[in-house]
Amino acid sequence: MREGTMKRVLVGLLAAAMTGAAALTMSGTTDTDAAAPPPPATAEITRGDLTDTVSLSGRIVFEGERIVRGHKAGTVTAVAAPGRTLRQGQVLYRVDREPVVLMYGRLPLYRPLHQGVKDGPDVRQLETALKALGHGEDVTVDDRFSWATTRAVRAWQKRAGLPRTGVVDAGQVVFQPSELRIAKADVVVGDTVSPGSRVLTVTGTQRLVHLDLDVADQALARKAARVKVELPGGRTAAGKVVTVGAVARSREGTATIDVGVRLAGVKGGLPDQTPVTVQLESVSRRDVLSVPVEALLATAGGGYGVDVGGRVVPVRTGVYGGGRVEISGPGLAAGMKVGVPAE
Repeated sequence: MREGTMKRVLVGLLAAAMTGAAALTMSGTTDTDAAAPPPPATAEITRGDLTDTVSLSGRIVFEGERIVRGHKAGTVTAVAAPGRTLRQGQVLYRVDREPVVLMYGRLPLYRPLHQGVKDGPDVRQLETALKALGHGEDVTVDDRFSWATTRAVRAWQKRAGLPRTGVVDAGQVVFQPSELRIAKADVVVGDTVSPGSRVLTVTGTQRLVHLDLDVADQALARKAARVKVELPGGRTAAGKVVTVGAVARSREGTATIDVGVRLAGVKGGLPDQTPVTVQLESVSRRDVLSVPVEALLATAGGGYGVDVGGRVVPVRTGVYGGGRVEISGPGLAAGMKVGVPAE
C-alpha cells in the first residue's frame, strides 16, 4: 500500500473512533455507567431512642408575683427600689416616716397581736420571726402571746424605730413566705395611701421561664417534664416544667395557658424579660432505626428512600429529632451505611 493511501486509511479509522466515542458519551450507555456511582459519603443506620421537639419562645421572669397593699393611712416617705432583694427585718416602705417591715411567714397579719389575744398560729409565726431576728431568747414559740413575747416585741420595735407599744399590726409588718424581690413600686415618695392601697409589686427571687402556650399545644407541657432552654449567647440550660395554668387567657385573639419552667444551674446574669427558646418534647420513640435527615432521597412515587450501596431502598419515615429521622424499610438494620451528601 502506498504511503498516501495508508494515511487516508489511518485518518478514517481515527475519525470513526472519535465519532463512536462521542456517540457513547452522549448516549450514556457505556458499561461503566450501567451501575450508579458510589455515594460520596456515608452515615450509619443506628438503633436507639428518638425524640421530636417543638421550639417555643419564652422569657425570663421571677416567680410568684404578688401585690403588697397598705394597711394604714398616711404619706409615703420612703419605698424600696425596683430590683432590690429584701430579707426578713428589712423595710419595705415607710408611711409618715414609720417603717413597714418584712417578716417571714405564710399567714397574713389579719388581726393585731398583743398580750391577752386569743391563741393562734399567727402568734407562733410572729414569735418565730422575732427569735430569728434576735429578740426574745426567753420566748417559747407556741400559739400563746405571753409576757415574754411582749418584751420581745418591744425590743424589736425599738430597733425598728417604731413606737414601743408591745402590739403588732399590719401597719407595721408584712408577712411573706421568704425573701422577696421588688418588681415595681406602685407609689412614689409623697403619695398618699390608705388601707387597701396598692403599694408594691413583689416576686420571689427564683427565676422562671414563662411561656404563653397555645391551648391547642397544651399536651406538650406536662408538669415535671424535662426541657432544654436556649439562652442568649448560644448557651443552653436544663429546665423542668413546674407550673401549668389551668385557665386559658386570650392574648391577641389566641387562647393560651401560662407555663413556668425552672432553670437548673443558672446563677444570675439573666435580666427580667430576657428572651429565650424552650424545646418541649413533642413525640418520643424508643428503640427505632434512624438516619441523618440529609440521607433521605425523594422518590418518583412521592415517598422517600435511602441509598444503600448504590441501591435506593424505599423507607417509611417516622419521628424527626436531633437532626435524625426514624426509618423502616425492607432489609434495613443497624450498622448499615447509607449515602449522605459530601460536606
